[in-house]
Amino acid sequence: MKTFGLIGFPLSHSFSASYFTRKFHDLGLDYSYLNFPIQSLDRLQEIVTTNPSLVGLNVTIPHKINVLDFCGLLTDEANAIGAVNCIRIASDGKLEGHNTDWIGFKQSLEKTLKKGVANKALVLGTGGSSLAICYALERMGIPFQLVSRVGVKGCLTYSQLSKEVLQNHNIVVNTTPLGMFPNFETCPNIPYQFLSKQHICFDLIYNPEKTPFLSKAEQQGSTIKNGLEMLEIQAEESWKIWK
Repeated sequence: MKTFGLIGFPLSHSFSASYFTRKFHDLGLDYSYLNFPIQSLDRLQEIVTTNPSLVGLNVTIPHKINVLDFCGLLTDEANAIGAVNCIRIASDGKLEGHNTDWIGFKQSLEKTLKKGVANKALVLGTGGSSLAICYALERMGIPFQLVSRVGVKGCLTYSQLSKEVLQNHNIVVNTTPLGMFPNFETCPNIPYQFLSKQHICFDLIYNPEKTPFLSKAEQQGSTIKNGLEMLEIQAEESWKIWK
């Protein structure tokens, strides 16, 4: 029996185990999917060693960047992005790092874009998920501006998000964990009053279905989308790598 799993912390919000367990059942496969809630990647090798049937892992917050150091091989995309969300464990135990987040985001966003519009994006957050989003936007030819809580070279801070900045960027992507279970009431500190029906607001969070970020954007008439479809697409891309 093959085993697959998810590493990250916390994992109480994750849908991956139920998604793949249902998928394995539907395909008639005697496979299992386990959550490995680890705060430190120091335990990664232990997980691989003590689970000899383990052949694939998904990676989530907060390990998408640091897990690169544990991968003996990186795909071109994962290397360019600088983050890994999917690992294939080879027969010799070596870890192959992949990134399927960017594919999930690209395909999901493409369904929302309006034809004939000159798109420009604000990307909220600078973590591992943000790196994949920026890579996808580059591949789509969409200029973007990163936004960080602290002053980082090349990034705007939230206090710099003026009416003009919002008007010049019709796509706003939240890659931060603000609003994610169990902190349902939190949201990025942006001037929501400057959003409009011309904006597309995309939240990578899928639990809850509608975060405060999306609710506030919807109140301004913006098109909103959560991260569920993106997650499903990246999960299927992970499955293509593993099977």
